[in-house]
Amino acid sequence: MGSVTKTPAYQDVDGFRIPKMFSPDALRSTFKYQPRDDDVFIVTYPKCGTTWVQHIVMSIFKKGEAIDNFQEFQRSTPFLEMIGSEAVEIMPKPGAIKTHLPFHLTPYSPRAKYIYVTRNPKDCCVSFYHHTKMFSGYEFEDGSFDDFFELFIDGLVDFGDYFDHLLSWYEHRNDPNVLFMTYEDIKADTESAVMKLAGFLDREYVTMMENDPSIMKNILYHTSIEYMKKNTNKHITDFLISSPDLLLADPNLPEGLRYIINHMKNLNISPPKQTTFVRKGVVGDWKNYFSPEQSKRLIKKFNEKTKETDIRKLWPDIFQ
Repeated sequence: MGSVTKTPAYQDVDGFRIPKMFSPDALRSTFKYQPRDDDVFIVTYPKCGTTWVQHIVMSIFKKGEAIDNFQEFQRSTPFLEMIGSEAVEIMPKPGAIKTHLPFHLTPYSPRAKYIYVTRNPKDCCVSFYHHTKMFSGYEFEDGSFDDFFELFIDGLVDFGDYFDHLLSWYEHRNDPNVLFMTYEDIKADTESAVMKLAGFLDREYVTMMENDPSIMKNILYHTSIEYMKKNTNKHITDFLISSPDLLLADPNLPEGLRYIINHMKNLNISPPKQTTFVRKGVVGDWKNYFSPEQSKRLIKKFNEKTKETDIRKLWPDIFQ
């Protein structure tokens, strides 16, 4: 590992690394959660298109209608490790559960459905860096890309090693209850991806869109990068800049969120004034950050970790 001068605020809970601002109890409740037959999970390594696919899935469920605010979003598609399993118990149906866990730690049932989305490791690394730098709870506002790259390539960031995560789910890509997708394929043909997701969720959603083409049009509009840059970022910013005491006074606030707000408040950590949770939404941004040496090192690691598989075919361009 290269030298690292600054590390984000992490914690290891039962051998698994999460942000220090997250509740250990929320994570432990996640490990114990027993999936229901009608549960839908959206599984990703961080910054591989999670929020985008959450919005697509919820837009399918809502027949093309937009999500109104962050509170509705986190209720309808809760982040399991952040909020805890109690949020799933009160999640309106139909809903979708977000998780960043590798396969062996994900609450699993052969009757539940799992949408797994991956992204090329170079763009994932860059996006994860900006995410970590932006959220003040990581205490990494002045952290460098070079530092983050060293942590990423050695699997020392939150939610563990990118390659191990991908490998754990790639083995299950052909399971009947798993839909395996790439960020790049969704980006290249979003309409086809929406139809694929709809068919996986329930054939009735495909029929719904075939009978009313305006639903597909509205889904594509409300889940476009341009729309989400404006609206999703605003929803998250509005929530983060709310008065902590006002948020904590809400009796319906999940304990996992309550823990984060108290953590930030106790350390006197201010939220970002503007959130760019949805940043660029492009393929190939890594070229603006990776040095030639970093690119070679990541490709070498990628080849070493995936040599027994055909994962390389997912992103032939990154090897050029």
